[in-house]
Amino acid sequence: MSICAVILCGGSGSRMGTKESKTLLTLGGEPAVIRCAKAFHACADHTVLVVRPEEEPLFRSLFQDFHLPLYQVAYGGDTRQQSVKNALNALPEDCDIVLIHDGARAMVSEAVIRRVIDSAREHGSGIPAVPVKDTIKEAHENIVSRTLDRSCLYAMQTPQGFQTELLLKAHRSATQDCTDDAALLENMQYPVYLVDGDPLNFKLTTPEDYQMAKSLFPALPRIGTGFDAHRLVEGRRLILCGVEVPYEKGLLGHSDADVALHALTDAMLGAMAMGDIGKLFPDSDMSFKDISSVLLMERAYAKIKEKGYRLGNCDVTIVAQKPKLSPYIEAMRANIARALETDISQVSVKATTTEKMGYEGQGEGISAQSVCLLIPC
Repeated sequence: MSICAVILCGGSGSRMGTKESKTLLTLGGEPAVIRCAKAFHACADHTVLVVRPEEEPLFRSLFQDFHLPLYQVAYGGDTRQQSVKNALNALPEDCDIVLIHDGARAMVSEAVIRRVIDSAREHGSGIPAVPVKDTIKEAHENIVSRTLDRSCLYAMQTPQGFQTELLLKAHRSATQDCTDDAALLENMQYPVYLVDGDPLNFKLTTPEDYQMAKSLFPALPRIGTGFDAHRLVEGRRLILCGVEVPYEKGLLGHSDADVALHALTDAMLGAMAMGDIGKLFPDSDMSFKDISSVLLMERAYAKIKEKGYRLGNCDVTIVAQKPKLSPYIEAMRANIARALETDISQVSVKATTTEKMGYEGQGEGISAQSVCLLIPC
């Protein structure tokens, strides 16, 4: 029996106030959609991701970064119901149970998913739900007309699971737009079966929801170190921290060979366990030939921010016998602060010599070391 998960990520996020899908919001360093995908990866055989067409490359890149399979992509429609219908058309033929999930419910658990699957197998449907705790009143123009009996009231969640043929039939028979798939079965007079949901499986709809969710994922700061060295040669400009330093020689490299920013970029990538600058920007790619290392660092930092972190502070030490670098230190600090969107007080750049020892001391090359602290956004 094949189980397929449909994760809906095609909403605009207008109530959340985001420009991109709210399923890209991070919790504890992981986007909401990735947290969903990990939970379903343990329970389902196939995943269909429903996205806006313009965001498809972003989602594909994200799944690749987190080493998660993305079997199929479908595009969202004008309504949730149309989006689900588009996803159903993309299901593999052997799909017996389909799970429809809101990608903004980032804290869905494997336990809830498995309860839904078991109910769908046995009864044709399985909807996670939690009892309403508050007293619910119906009102018109701010005047209460009646108090509802909360003992029989439930808040619906997702994933909503169904035998695939049953859900397909419900969509074909639909005569009105519904806010969830269970309502389609209700309109067919087909019994809808509830299973225990989870109070933590709430949907990220408003900024307040997001703040509450973030409080459940107290991400820890992350520390990284970086080191790089380049040979000094004639006929090259000497670029350090994005500043051109007048000198008779420059550093040899595929990019502008800014050894200081390479060390800092490696420190940031190392803090996030994302490899190093050579992995992200290989010297086999000619598009990076002679490129500014400031641009490379900005691109790397963008990926770090996607994971929910920003720079706390950084410290860079440049090791060079010549030339004298002290006149350029403040400009170097300002370049880094600007590129990493932080205050200059959070950026330290120092220069030292080796008392004429080693390749730096002999003027054969320049090295740099860096340490940085990344903190959760």
